[in-house]
Amino acid sequence: MPVIRFVREGQDVECYPGENLREVALRQGLELYGLKGKLGNCGGCGQCITCFVEIVEDPETPSALSPLTAVEEQKLRSRPQGWRLACQTLVNRSVLVLTRPQVGLPDRDLLLAQASQQLLPEGPTAWPAPPEPIEVPEEIPADDALTDMAGSDRPDDPQPG
Repeated sequence: MPVIRFVREGQDVECYPGENLREVALRQGLELYGLKGKLGNCGGCGQCITCFVEIVEDPETPSALSPLTAVEEQKLRSRPQGWRLACQTLVNRSVLVLTRPQVGLPDRDLLLAQASQQLLPEGPTAWPAPPEPIEVPEEIPADDALTDMAGSDRPDDPQPG
């Protein structure tokens, strides 16, 4: 499985290929939002632009994430190049992420360098195959079951006559 290394939090999180970055972070209880985002985030539609993350892309493994969406192209024009909106980003392979890059982080460059030096597992590029279906024995159709019960060894059945 791909691993998202959240640098600020010092946490590695596994996810399925193609999972939404925002949903993975929130599921893990990681803080994506500052005060403004907590008070008025759009719930993942890309409209409030408060779920900024910085992607630390390994030059040897580009495209660990989905391409920029039209929403991101419009909303991130004046932002640094490595920034993405977590709600618009799908994780395809393992990646390093800095949450809330607009907030200062002491020793940012040192933390990013240390996180980059530790190898990330490649992870599969597809979801696991679903389990094989379980064969269920055929049941007697309801009409046949009633016919069998109507057979006539029962004393309260009216006798033809």
